[in-house]
Amino acid sequence: MQIAMDMTLFEKLTILSDAAKYDVACTSSGVDRSGNKTGMGNCLAPGICHTFSADGRCVSLLKILFTNECIFNCAYCLNNCNNDVRRASFTPEEICTITLEFYRRNYIEGLFLSSGILISPNYTMELIYQTLFLLRNKYHFNGYIHVKAIPGADPLLVQRTGYLADRMSINLELPTANALKKLAPYKSRRTILKPMRQIQNGITENKEELALYRSAPKFVPAGQSTQMIIGATPENDYQIMSVAEQLYDRFSLKRVFYSAFINVNEDSNLPMLPGGPPLLREHRLYQADWLLRYYHFHVDELLSEARPDFNIYLDPKCDWAVRHLEYFPVEIQKADYRTLLRVPGIGYKSAQRIIRARRHANLGFDDLKRMGVVLKRALYFITCSGRMMYPTKLDEDYIVRNLVSDRTMVPKELRNQGYEQLTLSDILG
Repeated sequence: MQIAMDMTLFEKLTILSDAAKYDVACTSSGVDRSGNKTGMGNCLAPGICHTFSADGRCVSLLKILFTNECIFNCAYCLNNCNNDVRRASFTPEEICTITLEFYRRNYIEGLFLSSGILISPNYTMELIYQTLFLLRNKYHFNGYIHVKAIPGADPLLVQRTGYLADRMSINLELPTANALKKLAPYKSRRTILKPMRQIQNGITENKEELALYRSAPKFVPAGQSTQMIIGATPENDYQIMSVAEQLYDRFSLKRVFYSAFINVNEDSNLPMLPGGPPLLREHRLYQADWLLRYYHFHVDELLSEARPDFNIYLDPKCDWAVRHLEYFPVEIQKADYRTLLRVPGIGYKSAQRIIRARRHANLGFDDLKRMGVVLKRALYFITCSGRMMYPTKLDEDYIVRNLVSDRTMVPKELRNQGYEQLTLSDILG
């Protein structure tokens, strides 16, 4: 461990912004909070300011660790206690200074704060709480704050922090308890799920309190999220998505993030990944996750024990459709909202537009295109007033061949499977 003394604030920022790059936070705030005359900043639901790295990850402009020192030796983590990396820690006042200065320069609209475990979970959580308390009460910062809750910390500290943050998250780390035991033996599923349940209950109780007293303080108003590392352990897509579905159902999470495993340590328990991080697999998991949250799909419809992994050549919705041609073609003039959502190329917004527009007129394919329907995918699965866009075969092999030829099935950022993480230098200039 390289402990650097007498660092400048910029040196700390360089180390701790780079150390935070594996924490996924590609999310908007989900919270509206207007500016006021007594404070600085505001928070808009459309989101925090983001940038995109070369591999397609959405990265918050100010995403930092409180410290990269850690008492744990998780095999997959670059900052584990056995690694000889340069270490640094902020003070609560230093984070306040950085946040306010970045905000004044219009670099950010909010703060994403995570941390290694310094001395103990309680000690670390106390420092995070002090930071948020200073930002909100001393400096009157009214912008968006997403903070990591530390598993094993005193529930009272988690609760107090929740009244200062917009969103909280607790990393599940790995999809299964056995994987966690193997690669992070000092962590347990129980200590992770306990604060997750506490935050869920706190959000529910706070909503009831706000219904009675509008002036009551808000507790984690943007909800909570979690993150799983994908590819470090051998779980298949069916297992991973089943865990995600349970988290949404049982803990009312806003988001589950999937982080493609990047091998940064030499450890015999970790896969070598000669092809690089499984970024396309991560992309398919995000697409399936979207289907769970917005399109009324269930995991058992998309995958099964007999077919446990997603098709890398087709997005999960197209893959489901070509395997269930008995439901197609769908008549645009008559299909209900949920049926429209199952058509490849029709999103939830375009489905809503179709429902509204067809009350006043019969829709044609040109109308659908103007509404945002991706016709090169949808044309195999829909009819307008009983007619298809052009004569085509409702045959699985034929449709798959045509869909696979569509290069947009794989995002351009992932076609060469390159990986490059943004650094502080990228952000500042």
